[in-house]
Amino acid sequence: MNNKNSADVVVIGAGVNGSLLATRLAKAGKSVLLLESGPKVGRDELVERFRASAFKSDFMSPYPFSELAPQPRYTPEPNDYLHQLGPHPFAAQYIRMFGGTSWHWAAQLWRFVPNDFRQQTQYGVGKDWPFGYDELEPYYYEAEVIAGVGGSPDNGSPRSKPYPMERVPASWLQQRVTARLAPDFTVLDDSTGRNSHSYDGRPACCGNNNCMPLCPIDAQYHGGLAAQQAQDSGVQVITEAVVYQLEHDAQGKIVAANYYDWNKVSHRVTAETFVLAANAIETPKLLLMSVSDKFPQGIANARDNVGRNLCDHPAIGVTFDVDEEIWPGRGPVSPCSIGQFRDGDFRREHAPFRIDISNASQVAAVTKEVLAEGFFGKKLQEEIRFRAARRLSIKNAMEQLPDPNNRVTLSSNKDALGLPTPALYWNVSDYELKGTEKTRACYDAIAAKLGGTHIQHSKSGKFSNRQHITGTLSMGLDPATSVTDAWGRAHDHQNLFMVGTGVMPTVGTCNVTLTAMALALRTADKILQETQHG
Repeated sequence: MNNKNSADVVVIGAGVNGSLLATRLAKAGKSVLLLESGPKVGRDELVERFRASAFKSDFMSPYPFSELAPQPRYTPEPNDYLHQLGPHPFAAQYIRMFGGTSWHWAAQLWRFVPNDFRQQTQYGVGKDWPFGYDELEPYYYEAEVIAGVGGSPDNGSPRSKPYPMERVPASWLQQRVTARLAPDFTVLDDSTGRNSHSYDGRPACCGNNNCMPLCPIDAQYHGGLAAQQAQDSGVQVITEAVVYQLEHDAQGKIVAANYYDWNKVSHRVTAETFVLAANAIETPKLLLMSVSDKFPQGIANARDNVGRNLCDHPAIGVTFDVDEEIWPGRGPVSPCSIGQFRDGDFRREHAPFRIDISNASQVAAVTKEVLAEGFFGKKLQEEIRFRAARRLSIKNAMEQLPDPNNRVTLSSNKDALGLPTPALYWNVSDYELKGTEKTRACYDAIAAKLGGTHIQHSKSGKFSNRQHITGTLSMGLDPATSVTDAWGRAHDHQNLFMVGTGVMPTVGTCNVTLTAMALALRTADKILQETQHG
């Protein structure tokens, strides 16, 4: 075993959250070692991989896969890396590489609304956070500046300062849908890290409509930028380093992390402070693997909370043809939302939700459809054009209440390094099912106002997850019901911190990355405060 590396702080996971934290610590003078299980791949290579892919609808297609740092794959065949145990499959997609999963996203960077932080107190359901919105607001703004976020200023999340980025001009689809749904439905600009003008050395969005799986010109923020900034700030980065065990001393202090390189050679790194910044599935997996005589259930898991309260946004969708040409495919794929159902007293009874209005090109989906219906020749071309110009696709982001039965555990399956793969149990409660009924009624009303035909709802009782994985490392004031304290510090280990969406006690109704970024910056400040004389 190689025992050479040590630093003030070891960070495990070079996604956006671990990278932001590492950058802040390094700029304050700390020596930081950043371990990433996957490779470092340049954006140019990723763009070429996507262009050459036969599976353009697969958002994982640009990103390399390795059996040594496996990740879920579903195309062309599922690899069953995630062992499904529950009544609903939790079909997570995430990327194990330098920069993490926010390489492939639509750059939605929403704030929570204040009542998301006090849901139990306000509505008698869910959990309260260990602090309120006002505590996180300055960090929200700081994260927005880093990412260049713009959006609608009056979207339910109070602001101390205006957005740092002006809005990207509305697409024709957004203009028409906004006008025709008013006043019954209020359509807002999405909060996104997408450039309307050059920003931080990157160009303005030019409407490629390829935000997912990869912006070809780098006009939107992503974790690859954050990871590169960390490296440029003096952080030592080791890629292809699969951490498989955390070591502790007799008092429970974490003293080392052991990892395999891709040659299957084991290495040991030491530090005074450790930060886990893998995602909300891989971090619980590491903690559960790190068993010892003192901690037979794993690190930070004395009360069996690690991996519990797995949440996402259980989503349903609808597609239909509008009675006029709206031309999806021009501009960003995710420009706007209906946000009026994110908060209110109804949350006592059913799940709140936000309705995402997609602007993604519908040509591929429509082509499959009309070919299956037997069209050919000139009529085929005409029908593709007719439907692709009118097809609207919408989907909800509905809050899921934390449930300790929904969880990440270890399966009996092993990967190429001999490490256990994750097992997931995921179910949907009556609270969410009632929210689904309300969502479906909204869909019908929206379709009616837009003269919708060929209406196709999601199959009843089936949900897709939105890749907003939260809750499995929940922060809280009570160690009996949480994994970390309000700073992301493990209740059981004073020098072990966790950042990322896993520490979020609740999932709200919006994409979760901005909240995780804000939390990571806040945790970095706490580490600096406690070690400033170190």
